[in-house]
Amino acid sequence: MDFATSENGDGHSVSGSTPAPVPLFGARFRAEPAALYRELRRDHGEVVPVLLDGDVPAWLVLGYRELHQVTSDPELFSRDSALWNQWPRVPADWPLLPVISPEQPSVLGTVGERHRQRAALIEEAWEAVDPLELRGHVERFADELIDVVCGVGAADLVGQFAAPLPARVLAFLFGFREEHAPGLVAALNDILDGQDRAMAAEEYLRTAMTRLVAERRQRPGDDVVSRLLANARAYEVTVEEVTHDVMVMLAVGHQPTADWIGNSLRLMLTDDRFAASLFGGRSSVAEAMNEVLWEDAPIQNAAGRWTTRDTRLGGRVLRAGDLVLLGLQGANSDPRVRTHGSALTGGNNAHFSFGHGDHRCPFPAQESAEVIARTGIEVLLDRLPDLDLAVPADALTRRPSPWLRGLVGLPVRFSPGAARGA
Repeated sequence: MDFATSENGDGHSVSGSTPAPVPLFGARFRAEPAALYRELRRDHGEVVPVLLDGDVPAWLVLGYRELHQVTSDPELFSRDSALWNQWPRVPADWPLLPVISPEQPSVLGTVGERHRQRAALIEEAWEAVDPLELRGHVERFADELIDVVCGVGAADLVGQFAAPLPARVLAFLFGFREEHAPGLVAALNDILDGQDRAMAAEEYLRTAMTRLVAERRQRPGDDVVSRLLANARAYEVTVEEVTHDVMVMLAVGHQPTADWIGNSLRLMLTDDRFAASLFGGRSSVAEAMNEVLWEDAPIQNAAGRWTTRDTRLGGRVLRAGDLVLLGLQGANSDPRVRTHGSALTGGNNAHFSFGHGDHRCPFPAQESAEVIARTGIEVLLDRLPDLDLAVPADALTRRPSPWLRGLVGLPVRFSPGAARGA
């Protein structure tokens, strides 16, 4: 992988003078990515040479047009990770292996007709989730979480609300028993943060999913996993493949939704433009959630695509087998499409926060994530109407993940109240 042979975003040669590749880890990716992306564009253009953990090289695509090109051309930019030209230098204990692995048996790693079959099975299973019934489940779980803290007058809205809520809802929809939800939350966080506990967490999650699938095969129910198993043969999908796909569905359904809730609440608590949402202006909740998808996307970067042959992208020369990372947040803030970055986005949903192309998040799953996030926020604001941030806004910190952008905590205070039925 040759970072030196390239041109900048304007097509001018920068061979021999290109700034050093940028580590994808670090405080600035957590604290101030918007400013960092501006600097990366200035120094590198729309396609940036980056280093993953262990100084493993990759390309990060920040340009909106370039990202659209990558996600629209699966023949040139494949999801087949076996193509990666860096596998010989990746150690067996690489902490990113749960995210980027040589074999990706889930739907995320399939291509062509096989991917379309498995994606269709997943979409069919999600389409059976009734949004009104889902809202009722979310309200019940949200109320239970709020009951625990409402009498105290203080809470961490990430650890005590945003983080557990999607996992509890998804565990219910998938057919897990409720007592399994805390362990699932911990494992998913460890995997997506990409730190030392990632490998053990992946094994925990795989064991839990294997057990669940076996239980649902023996005793089918009215849940997503049972529907996947019931229809799998029609789509020529094996039980093992269903197990891997359920793992992915839980991972991409839980933490990004939790961060969507947390980031939206942070915005409403710190930005005067959304103050009305804290006092009954429910239209502002939807506006804040959409603004977050543009400006503070839960999935900041995504892995990945692999080039099937030598090519050019954004003035860069990419070699066959290079890893291309999707800079979703960087593309959302591309000044070529966001010429007035300070203006509210309104109902514009042309962001990349749900992906794009063949591997875009299926619409029924997007709809479910929105129902979970919006209902959870609305229940919280109804129950705790005088929320106020308990620390300065600049004291809020982000988790150390190169992929997700979520808060470590969101401490608030409010007037104590009684639990339901008390």
